[in-house]
Parts: sequence; structure tokens; C-alpha cells
Amino acid sequence: MADFVTAPELRLSRRALLAGGQPISALMAQALENPDLISLAAGFVDNETLPVDVVSEVLRELNSDPQEARRALQYGTTAGLPRLRAALLSRLRHQSDSTASIDQVVITAGSNQLLHLVAETLLDPGDVVLCAAPTYFVFLGTLANVHARARSVATDEHGMIPKALEQEFRRFENRGELGRIKAIYLVPYFDNPSSITMPLDRIAAIVEAAQRWSTQTRIHVICDEAYRDLRYAGEDVPSARTVDPDGETVVVAGTFSKSFSPGIRVGWGVLPPHLVDPVLDQKGNIDFGSPNLNQYLMASVLEGGLLDPHIARLRTNYRKKLTAMLAAADEHLAPIAGVRWQRPTGGLYVWARLPEGMETSTERELFKRAVDEGVLYVPGEYCYAPEGVAVEKNTMRLSFGVQSCPRINEGIQALANAICAVGASGG
Repeated sequence: MADFVTAPELRLSRRALLAGGQPISALMAQALENPDLISLAAGFVDNETLPVDVVSEVLRELNSDPQEARRALQYGTTAGLPRLRAALLSRLRHQSDSTASIDQVVITAGSNQLLHLVAETLLDPGDVVLCAAPTYFVFLGTLANVHARARSVATDEHGMIPKALEQEFRRFENRGELGRIKAIYLVPYFDNPSSITMPLDRIAAIVEAAQRWSTQTRIHVICDEAYRDLRYAGEDVPSARTVDPDGETVVVAGTFSKSFSPGIRVGWGVLPPHLVDPVLDQKGNIDFGSPNLNQYLMASVLEGGLLDPHIARLRTNYRKKLTAMLAAADEHLAPIAGVRWQRPTGGLYVWARLPEGMETSTERELFKRAVDEGVLYVPGEYCYAPEGVAVEKNTMRLSFGVQSCPRINEGIQALANAICAVGASGG
């Protein structure tokens, strides 16, 4: 009789275990399994706005020159295509009068890769990043994956509150742990998820506090500017780099995923000079250069003046959708006592609070009732750090980017039905 050998136990790394069970993956799977659901959860861009004609034109022009096409199809440099970095820097200078040099611009595979690289570069296990409450939950996963501590700081309608930030610094100083704080993370434009845009004086106060409290180690301010171009009303706010005169504190992460195409996966970072080589060393270990063809494409888009007309079309499209969501909220949610929401001027999200005690978790009755009614949302509890400000479990993120205006209205009405049903049942 043959001997049976027991298969050895699979032991995943701690990082692999920490990366498992990401909330967005479960929500996306639920949406795919239920195609009739109106998903107000996924932060995707509108499929109808993707720049098919622009990309076709640029690639046709690129392929007309075989020598240039071969260069685009070859490996590039770790820092990124010089043409693209120069064109991007020119655009950033026009927006914010940035004094960065081309050597401070690093091209990445989307802004999330830049955030990952900076986390890997700055953070040891147990180091602390201070975040708004709420904040971008994917970055919270990145911090957990490098065994860093995310701690939330109180936020108002203008973003992270400087006085609350000062209190956090003092708390850590009194415990002898000030040196563990390595960064402050902000989403200054149309925050994902809160949709808040921070005024420049608020950003300046936070940058100044980071510099003043950098007595044991340098504290960087990481500004995630992914949504900056998606403004539908009001004037642009200058970048945080404008309140960092020596350029040693602020890290900017940007991307073309929201303003052009997520499938191209081209993002960038503008880094303090002292972080450029360490970040490139990390990137060299991962891919020694983001996809080169995509960089040639985006360089041509910028040089040819093709990005801003596309952004203008995006703004027109999303402005209508935001208006539709706010109108639907006014019609269907306003009559429900205790329901409140932000009224953003850009981005892709509306942040809502429900009556006290009505929890939005996937394990609670409201989420299940909402799915039964045909609508999906992101529970707000995913967007709070494990430490710091208490999690507001009666919150949710609603995205208007994917659905049509009629479907947005239908989805908000379904959500209102679910809230009323749960309220009536005392859930």
C-alpha cells in the first residue's frame, strides 16, 4: 500500500496576511455578482468619458515613426521618461508656480505606487502616520502592510484641524514617542472619502506644524492630489508645495487615472531632494521603471495640448452627475431626520452621515437592506485609522462617477428606502 505524504503547511508572510480581505475587493466582487445593483461604491471613472479618440490619435502618430515607436517599446529609466517629466513639471508650474526641478519628479504606475514607495522609504514597523478622520482607506492598507501605525486626527469642514494635530504631537512628546511620527497624510482636493477641499491657510498651518515638530526626525507632509483636476465650481487652491519654500517637507502624489485614463496607470511624485534617490532605489527593486509606452503616450498628450480639453469634458460630465446626486439627496434623504451630507465642489464622492446608532457596516441590517433595495455604498468605518479619533460607524461614501443621472437618482431613492425601513424596525 502506497504511503501518503501530508502536504506541508502553507505559511504566508505577515504582509500577505495583512493585505488580505481588503474591503474594496469584497465590494467590487459583490457588485460583479449582482449586475443589477446600482453601485454607488466604486470610485471608477465614467466609461463613456474615456479618451478613446485621443489615445488612437496619439498612438497613430507614434507608430508613424518606427524609430520612436521602438524607443517607446523598450525599457525606460527608473525615474521616468524625461519628456514626460518636463511636460508634467511645466504643467505643475503653471498651476502652482512650483519651484521643483525635473530631478524631483518621479513617474510611477499610478499615484498608489508613489504612496507605497514613500511608505516603504520612510517607515519602519511601529512608526506613525497621522491622517484625517476619515481618510483614504487604501492608504490605510498600505500602512498596515509595512507595519506602520495610522492614527486619525479630528477633522472639520475644512479638513484636518491644526489644533487637534498639535494635541497629537504633544501627546506623543509626553510619552517619549515623538520620534515615531514620520508623516502626515492629506488629500487636499475633494478628499476621498469626505469630499472636503482644504483652504491653503489650513494646509500652511499643517506644514508649519510638521516643520516645527521635526525635532527628533523629519516629519513629511504627504499630499495626495489625485482629484485636483476634477473641480466643478470655484477657484483652484495652490498646491501644498507653495507653502513649503525650501521644498524639504511636502511630498506630492498625483495621477492621470482620474483626469485622463486609469487603464494607462501613469502617476507621479514631486519629492524633496533628499527622498529622490531612496525612493528610486525602492522603485528599482520593484520595476526599474514604469511602463514606457504609456509614458510616451502621456508625454504626447501633454505636449500636444490634449489633456485640458479632455478635462473640460470630464468636468461637464461629472458636474451634471454631482448635481444629480445632490438633488436626489435633497429629495429623498433630506426628509429623513438625522441624515446629513457634504456638498462638494469637485471630485467623485459625497460623504454622508446617518442618524446616531444607525451603523453602515456590511454586517449590519442597513447594508443588507440596501442591497435588497438594489444599491451599494462604501461603509464609512473602512475610512478611519485604527488609532485616534473614534470611528463614526453611521457614515458612508457615495460615488457618482460611474452611474448615469437617472441611475444616481434611483440609487439614492433606494438608499432612502433602506434607511427608512431600518429606522422603522429600530435597527
